[in-house]
Amino acid sequence: MASNQEIGAGGRRAQDPRFVSQLTRNTFALILAGGRGSRLHELTDFRAKPAVPFGGKYRIIDFTLSNCVNSGVRRVGVATQYKAQSLIRHLQLGWSFLDGRLNEFIEIMPAQQQSDEVHWYQGTADAVFQNLREIRHARPEYVLILSGDHIYRMDYGRVLAAHVARQADLTVACIEVPLAEASSFGVMSVDAEGRVLEFAEKPTEPQHMPGDPAHALASMGIYVFNTSFLIEQLLRDADDPKSSHDFGKDVIPHCVKRYRTFAQNFAESCVSEPGKPPYWRDVGTLDAYWAANMDLVQVTPDLNLYSDNWPIWTWQPQTPPAKFVFDDDTRRGKAVDSMVSGGCIVSGSTVRRSMLFSGVHVHSYATIEDSMVLPNVQVGRHCILKKCIIDKNCVLPEGTIIGMDPEQDKKRFRVTDSGITLVTKEMLGQGLKGIR
Repeated sequence: MASNQEIGAGGRRAQDPRFVSQLTRNTFALILAGGRGSRLHELTDFRAKPAVPFGGKYRIIDFTLSNCVNSGVRRVGVATQYKAQSLIRHLQLGWSFLDGRLNEFIEIMPAQQQSDEVHWYQGTADAVFQNLREIRHARPEYVLILSGDHIYRMDYGRVLAAHVARQADLTVACIEVPLAEASSFGVMSVDAEGRVLEFAEKPTEPQHMPGDPAHALASMGIYVFNTSFLIEQLLRDADDPKSSHDFGKDVIPHCVKRYRTFAQNFAESCVSEPGKPPYWRDVGTLDAYWAANMDLVQVTPDLNLYSDNWPIWTWQPQTPPAKFVFDDDTRRGKAVDSMVSGGCIVSGSTVRRSMLFSGVHVHSYATIEDSMVLPNVQVGRHCILKKCIIDKNCVLPEGTIIGMDPEQDKKRFRVTDSGITLVTKEMLGQGLKGIR
């Protein structure tokens, strides 16, 4: 083990936030990153959800990958499928630093129709089944199944420690969610030792936690399997003509009834700031995506990106520092309560409570408030943007006003029920349909 601190059945450690051990070194992680994320609408027309920019300089998948590297899980496969080129390029540029000579790697696993001439990945379990050859080649003792489209910090070593301490066949990471939202998750009930008694995928009437009628225990889509047990279950599931070949719908419920399946509460393995609740966000809708990013510009955000204990790794272009120019009374370049990435120029304009990704140029007399501006956007003079998401490479002509009149905005852009406006190149007539 990595240190002499005692580890309980829950895998909790009191001091060092990392639990790097022989367990993590003997683990192979497979990140399921093939989903479109259709609830993000046009934001995922040309990229998979894990490749969507987040937090000023990152991609969503960077959080899961950083959790792996920081946890000491350094044999990682990324299963891709839907419009994966942007994601693949990001992985090649930013995640090729692991040393294969030390048996460390992040390997891209595109869908190849390996088991069927017609279908791509039919479900989450099928995605892993089609990559069994790579898992067998790595010869791990444990396999960690992860989703690549959530924002959180988690020490997977603690989950593995709990898995081994309980002599589990399968461990499911879980989080407490409001009962009203639980129908969007796999919901489980557990006994006093954490053993899963029942599991239902997206139930219409979810079961609340014992003694807490306001919350349910929901699956995070994070699973730890003993390797031999995983292979056995995937082979069985692949031969079942009635199965949809999905972990939540098929594999997990089957295991709960027959094998040692345990839940690991996220509170026992999260990496969070002292005094703050565990942070986990599903940024699967435009409103949730905007809100999670806007939280980062607050004075004390729920997610602290400035912590050195658990860094988030990524690739970013080599750009000069952000620059703010002009200091006249009517033409002053400034940003307040905002995050501004490298390569940005704020020229005689005002940015408030907003996030500018790399390479954004804001020309004079413009105002940006409560907005996200993705990489390489040009904001023309006298533009006004409020509560917007501006997709990368857009060019906003001089005098463009967005976010002031929802009815007018709906004629050209996508406006959510809460008033967030999404703008893409295609909506502006600046992109070729189907080509980015």
